[in-house]
Amino acid sequence: MNVWLNFLIDSLAFGAVFMYGSTGEILTEKSGHLNLGIPGIMCMGGAGGCLVLNMIGKSSLPGFLIVILGILGALVMAMAMGLIYSFLTVTLRANQNVTGLALTTFGVGLMKVIMSKLDATVYLVGPKMLYRWPFADRTDALQCLGVMFFLAVIIAVMASVILYRTKMGLHLRAVGENPGTADAVGINVTRYKYMATCIGSGIAGLGGFYYIIDYMASQEAYLSLEAFGWLSIALVIFALWRPHMTILGSTVFGFLFSCSSYIANIEGITVTMAAKPLLKMLPYVVTIMVLIVTSIRNKRENQPPASLGLSYFREER
Repeated sequence: MNVWLNFLIDSLAFGAVFMYGSTGEILTEKSGHLNLGIPGIMCMGGAGGCLVLNMIGKSSLPGFLIVILGILGALVMAMAMGLIYSFLTVTLRANQNVTGLALTTFGVGLMKVIMSKLDATVYLVGPKMLYRWPFADRTDALQCLGVMFFLAVIIAVMASVILYRTKMGLHLRAVGENPGTADAVGINVTRYKYMATCIGSGIAGLGGFYYIIDYMASQEAYLSLEAFGWLSIALVIFALWRPHMTILGSTVFGFLFSCSSYIANIEGITVTMAAKPLLKMLPYVVTIMVLIVTSIRNKRENQPPASLGLSYFREER
């Protein structure tokens, strides 16, 4: 395969990690909650899925069932983290920024403990080929366009349809814009905040699992996962809080983040060790540029939910 075509496909596959994380964060932010715990949640999602595969990896279960159970393991572990965040910020009204940062620290640390106890020959060697269907036999970047890549695209599209084409989505956006008004018309604000945060966390957790078991398929992949959680949060701004836009944004982020590796392999171009970290800054630079442009245009639909980051006190309504 042509090196540039391979690069583009690899960028598309790599971007699915961000697609999961940013889609989950968009759902959470639409309820008015800024969840900075996404990096830790993605780490725990990856650990949860690998833990389940480690338990069933040597069983005689059908391949499709192993795939489903691994995904459910990641989903449940990540949703549990989202439930902790919801309890602290919705019920106890703790500061969202502090809670999110604490959740990231906790999630990253616990993931490293869990992953260090697992056997990669069980949770990784056999199952990774199942997750790479239908291109498991390929030796180029196409092998990463497997089950979980297509699942990421489906989830992003479905999330956008639900947000902008259903009554449930309208209620969720109302809660994020003005929870007091939403409460006054009979919308259960607490239920929507819990639901959006837990489901969003579950989706984000799938990104961590996809990175470890499919895209990297490496025993050491979990060590570099945290950084992609922060990039996923940045992608929310790039996507203008629209889930379907994460498909384009994640591809751009994957392209920019992979530039340092591919440019160094192009004949006639020399990239020093000092220049590689600078190239990896490109996604953040582009995000800042998008933020500046959207702020200048000042269109309401391109702005975050009005109550983002603010706790709701019903008695002040």
